[in-house]
Formats: sequence, C-alpha cells, structure tokens
Amino acid sequence: MHTGTDAGTDTTAHRLGTSRTLWDLVASRAALTPDRPVFLQGDRTLTFGELRAGAERVAAGLYARGVRPGTVVAWQLPTRVETVLLSFALARLGAVQSPVIPFYRDREVGFALRAAEAEFFAVPGTWRGFDHTGMARRLGAKGVFEAYDALPEGDPARLPPPPAEGTSVRWIYWTSGTTSAPKGVLHTDRSLIAGGACLAHALRLAPGDVGSVAFPYAHIGGPDYTVMLLLYGIPAVLFEHFALPAALPDYRRHGVTVAGGSTAFYSMFLAEQRKQPGERIIPTLRLLAGGGAPKPPEVYHAVVREMGVQLAHGYGMTEVPMITMGDPEDTAENLATTEGRPPGGMEVRIVDGEVRLRGEAVCRGYLDPAQTAESFDEDGFLRTGDLGHLTGGGHLVLTGRRKDVIIRKGENISAKEIEDLLHRYPGVGDVAVIGLPDAERGERVCAVVEPAVPPSGDGELTLEAVTEYLRAAGLSVHKLPEQLEVVDALPRGATLRKVLKYRLRERFADGGR
Repeated sequence: MHTGTDAGTDTTAHRLGTSRTLWDLVASRAALTPDRPVFLQGDRTLTFGELRAGAERVAAGLYARGVRPGTVVAWQLPTRVETVLLSFALARLGAVQSPVIPFYRDREVGFALRAAEAEFFAVPGTWRGFDHTGMARRLGAKGVFEAYDALPEGDPARLPPPPAEGTSVRWIYWTSGTTSAPKGVLHTDRSLIAGGACLAHALRLAPGDVGSVAFPYAHIGGPDYTVMLLLYGIPAVLFEHFALPAALPDYRRHGVTVAGGSTAFYSMFLAEQRKQPGERIIPTLRLLAGGGAPKPPEVYHAVVREMGVQLAHGYGMTEVPMITMGDPEDTAENLATTEGRPPGGMEVRIVDGEVRLRGEAVCRGYLDPAQTAESFDEDGFLRTGDLGHLTGGGHLVLTGRRKDVIIRKGENISAKEIEDLLHRYPGVGDVAVIGLPDAERGERVCAVVEPAVPPSGDGELTLEAVTEYLRAAGLSVHKLPEQLEVVDALPRGATLRKVLKYRLRERFADGGR
C-alpha cells in the first residue's frame, strides 16, 4: 500500500500551497497519499485517491449533461461526502459553482439563482422535512437535479483537460443577506487556496491530527477547511447535522483532535463539558479553532481552564475566508484578546479605525459592479466595516463593527467592550449589546442576555445588578446599559450561528418582548 513519504510535513504543505488550481491540489495530494483518509462520515471513509477518482467520474457525468468550463452550477446541499465529490467534480471541469446554504429558502435561493444566472441547480430532494426540489421547481430553476446519495457518473476518458489556471472567477458565495438582498462574492481557486493555507499553517498541524466539519460545507469555510486537509494530508469528520451531545460519539470514535467552528460552537462544547467536570468530553481533543464571529476573552480562558485544551481563534469573512489566525503556541494574552496575526501576503491597513485588506485571499469583488466599487478603496484594499487596531507585535485586535457603534448623546460606545465584560458575569451564557432609538439620547444601550446552561454562579440577571457589576469593572458611566432583556435564546444565523442583532433591534426598539 503506497501512502507517500512526506505526507504531513510543512515543506510538503508549502509546496502544495503553490498549486495553480484546486484540482491541481487534489491531484497532487492523491499522488502523494492515495490511501490516506480525507473524510470520515458515519461508517464511510473517503481517501484522497477516492476523492480524485470519484470526482472525475462525477465530472464526466456532469459533462454528459452539458456542464462545461464556465457553466454556472448552483448547489444547495448538506455536509456530505457526495457534496464534496460534486464540488470537486465542478472544480475539475472548470465550471463556476455557486454554493447556497441548505437552510436558505425561497427569497435567498431565488435571488441567488437569478443573480448568478445558474444553468443547473443541485438539491438534496426532501431534507430535514423541507422539499428542496419543490422549491426549485417553484422558483423556475434551470437544470434541477437531486444529488443527496447518488451523483451522475461517466467515463473520465471523455473529459476535456482540467483548467490550466486558477485566477478566473469560478466561485460565487453569498453573504447572509440579513438586512438586504445577499451579495454575490466572487472567488477564484487561488483565493480559496490562499485562505486555506493561512488556516493550515497557523494551526501547526501534525500528521496524526483529525479535524471536523460541523458547519455547512456550502459555507466559505468548506473549501477553506478542505484546502487545509489537502495541504497536510489529514482527515476530518463530516457532520450532516451538528448537535450536542448527539455528535460526541463520532468525535470520540474517530479520535478528533481539532474541533470548533465559531464562538457559538466553543460555548456549546463548554456547556457539555460543564455537565461532567473533570472528565474530558472528547479525550483526544487538543485544540478548538474557528472564526467568523467575535470571541470574548472569557470564552478563551473558560475553554482552557475547563476543557483542558487550547483555543486558537481567527478572523475571516465570506469576502476573505481567512485573514488572521491565532497561533496555538502564542501567549495566553494574545490568544485571549486578539485575532492572531495575518500570514505573509495579507496586507492589513487601519484607516480611520477601519480594518482594510489586500492580498491573494481577498475576493475579486461582487457580482454587482457597483458594490465592488463601493467596497474597495483607491489602493485596492477591501473595506471590511470592522473596527480594530494592530498591536506592536502585529496582532490584530477587533473592537467592533462600524454599524455596531452606539452613539449616545454624541459619544461613541463600543458594543463589544460591554459584551466582553458581561461574558464574565455569573449566569450569563451569551450576550448581545445593541443601540435602540431614543428621543432624548439618540440611542440608548440595551443588553440582551441569554442565561448560562446549565445555570452557573449566583449573579442576578437584573439591570441594577448588571450595572453595579459593570461599574465595579471600571466601565464608564455613560456606557452603562439602560435596558436589560433576558431571552431564552439569542437569534442566530444558520451557518456559524452568529447572533442576528438586527432581529433584536426590531424586537426591542419599541419595548417589545
């Protein structure tokens, strides 16, 4: 059995990171370690060699149906081995693929299909009680086919040559569209490889590591994470539907060493750990890692203290899948309070407090040229809308979003500053601080709290108790919340479970419950 001699070394990973296209990367890894597993799901194992061979057969099947280089193919599929095979089959053909999160419905899906001018649409049939095929027909989608547990296949000998370059736009990803129509974000194979390489090198992976994909593969994190696996030749466990504690047996069975996703995932693992303190819920786990949402310092300290593992958090977005990443060997202070450092090739510029970015991992713009012109400055830097600063050591500290600044009586207040303090308050599981319209102040500060589960500490969740705590913590008086709302659960997005603050503003703007 040939498994290769340099499977997981940094030298090999850096060399593979120069691949022109994603298909070049798949072919190179398959030649090195064909019999090593890349994805594990239930009782199924897909090796690197099987990924290449299977994707070629599916590419041939798609080619027979009329998919050609440049053909736009949308797919709305759950996190499954078949989804990975379909995506890499499209990469083999040089098609333009537009992944759509499985939880999106008529409004978002219809917009994506129309804006991308999709010529084919792959759906899972009826999945988790929802008829995706029916929705596709209702929306008048073209070339609809089901791709849940069976994929079209053909003879790879009939395929044209694979794409020769990776700088053409071949990916259209979609922003969440929580406040307006989604934006179509344009990526190339090279921008995705660059983003995945940042993640891979920062986490200091070893040949024996086993990762996990607990988020939708249709998220920008799907190829980001897969690039990491291809560079280092390690496997990951796929979760079609992630929920705890139901997923824990698969984490243990496959010996997962690296898990995570985003801050919400860290909190879910912590909640499970607190049910059995002193007994590690995943004995093989050494690292939680993720990004996509702010990480309060207290979450870092709680993970290290209670789970006995390291936590490395990063900063990314649909437009730039990986911007910075925490180094597991960095200091606790840097890991708790910063988003890590950018890799070589990622330029970070702070302009009037806003983080701006330029580099190979940055998207090529948006489907709408007007949005592209608005989002890039005269030097070609992407305006992120995030506020932050760089430390003397080059670490990035995020302080909030431009739209997350509360202006009370003409004074700017950072929601994140208050949230970080409240995460330390006993009894708080999660918190979102928002600004609400106020005739006298312009905006008033409102803290919306989700209680800890299981209950922890003896902190009373009242406005008086919370403001007293914040005063003692040194928060300026003008930043103190003037309204406290306790909810069973904060509203979250379907991908990385970010808190949807716009829903809270809508709910509580007029004192609603």
